[in-house]
Amino acid sequence: MEVARYWRTTQQRYRMEGEICPTCSGKIFPPRDVCPHCQHEAKTPFTFSGRGEIFSYSTIHNAPQGFEKFAPYTVALVRLTEGPLVTAQLTDVDEHDVYIGMPVEMVTRVLREDGERGLLVYGFKFRPAFGVSGSSSQAVAVDVRAPEHAQHEVMIAR
Repeated sequence: MEVARYWRTTQQRYRMEGEICPTCSGKIFPPRDVCPHCQHEAKTPFTFSGRGEIFSYSTIHNAPQGFEKFAPYTVALVRLTEGPLVTAQLTDVDEHDVYIGMPVEMVTRVLREDGERGLLVYGFKFRPAFGVSGSSSQAVAVDVRAPEHAQHEVMIAR
């Protein structure tokens, strides 16, 4: 990736910044000049929550060139809370614990090294979402694994 393009796309990669169409209120990610829903101009910035759920996924065991050191890794199609589908790598979760409908949240992580100088390219990945419980200042992790029947259904679908 060339350095100029890298800096041009930082907002969408670090903050999940897309657009909202002023005509139909469609939320668009990644940003583009024309709304895919109504074909009108859409340039109003919109920052997505970074939360969603797994719509589909696959684990990559034989990685393409440049990603070999990350294999095996799981890539998911995530439906954001606001509606758009996003493809991203999952992190902080074992491939056997992933399931359709799993709540996830966006995190910024290293995607790869680029070029001879080893420029680290950062971007978004998704990890299991953790809820916050109680009124105290301490966050409590909530187990987000699927119930046993859901894990069984996913195993059959593979």
